[in-house]
Amino acid sequence: MASRNIESIENGVLNEETHYNKMPEGDSSTKSNMAKWWLLGINCVCTVLGTIAGPLLLRLYFLHGGNRKWIPSWLETAGVPALLGPLTVLYLRERASGVRFLAPTKLLLLSAGIGLLAGLNNFMYSLGLSFLPVSTSSLLLSTQLAFTAFFAFLIAKQKFTPYSTNAVVLMTLGAVLLGLTKSGDRPPGVSNKDYLLGFILTLGAAGLLGFILPCCEVSYATARKTITYSVVLQFQFGVNFFATVFCTIGMLINKDFQAIPREANAFELGAVKYYMVLVSIAIVWQMAVVGLLGVVFCTTSLFAGVLNATLLPLTEIAAVIVYHEKFTGEKGMALALCSWGFISYFYGSYKENKKQKALSETESR
Repeated sequence: MASRNIESIENGVLNEETHYNKMPEGDSSTKSNMAKWWLLGINCVCTVLGTIAGPLLLRLYFLHGGNRKWIPSWLETAGVPALLGPLTVLYLRERASGVRFLAPTKLLLLSAGIGLLAGLNNFMYSLGLSFLPVSTSSLLLSTQLAFTAFFAFLIAKQKFTPYSTNAVVLMTLGAVLLGLTKSGDRPPGVSNKDYLLGFILTLGAAGLLGFILPCCEVSYATARKTITYSVVLQFQFGVNFFATVFCTIGMLINKDFQAIPREANAFELGAVKYYMVLVSIAIVWQMAVVGLLGVVFCTTSLFAGVLNATLLPLTEIAAVIVYHEKFTGEKGMALALCSWGFISYFYGSYKENKKQKALSETESR
């Protein structure tokens, strides 16, 4: 069961059984395929917007007086109540059609465990970002793709192809080039000890994310119930909820809730903009998490890792626009390498899907 489900995910986007909104009999396969690509496209857009805007807003928080470590960590998944809306709609829809709505207990338990890991990852990332310059943080976070590829091979038994290997190499080189050509000086006021701590935490966050993505893929595959999109949203709700619980406990211990009014009054941009920044961080990170887990559901964890790595140079371009950083030739080369890697992986997936389709047609004759 698990191996078949993994294979169905690896062979491309959603098949007829995994798509939550099955096309009725008589509809053309073209409409069905369009629906599958629309679902993947929506998740990719959410991932792109959330992944690019998230670091920029976190940087804005730290640059203008924010210094609490658990608040941004908590905000990365605190937008989880937003999932209740689509879940309610799907519940009413599936209840009317007589379909069992609730996800398997095993899958919900797995979402709780992964959620705790996600909460730890949020804390490690935000704390590391407070100690490191953007250059070093970008370099370390780029290793996430290598970690994802390794754990996808180890956990999800995902096969490497020349195209996927080429993508990993090119995108890693692009990200490394981007990081090495920027200043590695410590930010003002950061000690050697804190700088080293930020280095270790950010590298650990990259590795932990690389572990979480294949775990999500395997969790989908091991469920004994047909995976519909309502089941995926329940899984995402569980991950986000328990990540938020993890960070809420950290905030309570660190007394961050009591510190919010004082920090708002001390924020350089003003108290109103302080709260606007916090709300915006919660919204964009929720989009990133939902989108990334949705991409894993539609394709594979490795594809999600490739997409995430592709966004690194795009985030740099956004930083150039928002914070008026210089766009050097090295950044242009990094962008070209990462884009080439993404196209390579996408083209390889297309050829593999075409090959599998031809093989299936031959066997059916």
